[in-house]
Amino acid sequence: MPGPAVSIRDVASQAGVSVGTVSNVLNRPDIVAASTRNRVLAAINELGFVPNDAARQLRRGRGRTLGLVVLDVANPFFTDVAKGVEDATGAAGMAVIFCNSDGDSAKESRYLDLLEEQRVQGVLITPVDDANERLVRLRERGVLVVLLDRRSTRPDVCSVAVDDRLGGELAMRHLVEAGHRRIAFVGGPWQLEQVRDRYDGARHALREAGLAEEHLRRFETPSPTVAAGRDAASRILGQPRSTRATAVFCANDLLALGVLQELTRQQVRVPADIALVGYDDIDFAAAAAVPLSSVRQPRQRLGQTAARLMLDEANDPENHRHQQVIFEPELVVRESSRYARTPA
Repeated sequence: MPGPAVSIRDVASQAGVSVGTVSNVLNRPDIVAASTRNRVLAAINELGFVPNDAARQLRRGRGRTLGLVVLDVANPFFTDVAKGVEDATGAAGMAVIFCNSDGDSAKESRYLDLLEEQRVQGVLITPVDDANERLVRLRERGVLVVLLDRRSTRPDVCSVAVDDRLGGELAMRHLVEAGHRRIAFVGGPWQLEQVRDRYDGARHALREAGLAEEHLRRFETPSPTVAAGRDAASRILGQPRSTRATAVFCANDLLALGVLQELTRQQVRVPADIALVGYDDIDFAAAAAVPLSSVRQPRQRLGQTAARLMLDEANDPENHRHQQVIFEPELVVRESSRYARTPA
């Protein structure tokens, strides 16, 4: 049984301020000194205080809404995932609150606070950080959580993901079999588990082929965007021609499209001079100036499956069995890497 509700007076007492100050932090935070505001927010977080508008909804029961928090709304991968979520929730008469964290943990936390205040039944999320204690607290307060495009390390949390290590292996095996021995990996930020897994899969494929790890050089990016891909390509092309990569594997298609743009701008032929493989197989991949080879993920199925797991737990919590669903990716080979070369 849940304990007694935390009141605004409890927060004021914990923070050592007046009830009016707590009210200002909740409704007009800009007029409160930063140090005082931080003290009040810490008390709210520690006590698990739920503002009044959410408390009124709690007395009526949780609304028929779910929260969806993605890393980058500009990435078509997450657009397709969201479509899958919408398909499943719409059929169940649920609404979705769509949130974009931009890969920013502070922004993610603000959205999670907002979703809790709105008394959503659950949150589907691709978290910025692998160890997000905020998600643990959400579950403790009765908000369901399903990890999306991320594996769960907890047996009491459902997750839906793709075997990204296998995806990295597929891409690297393809490039090695095509004769490439100087290969660049472009990806980041490194805190993203998906990026690390795709790189680890590529390294594993190299070892399987009997090749040393120096055949693969890593070019980290601050974000998984087209602009970051262009910058990475410029760095690759800045290497001496005799040691420069003859193939590039990118952690997602946006990076690969940026690499392709820069290679084209500098009149480097793809794939004759440099082969290129992306990841996700977004619609733009096949429509690129040089159709892009890519590791395909079942994007809409990811969203549908995650939403159905959450709806199942919401509708029948006593009989619900937590699952960690893993889909297998597949490599789609197009013109950007269809070029066999003699290994150097």
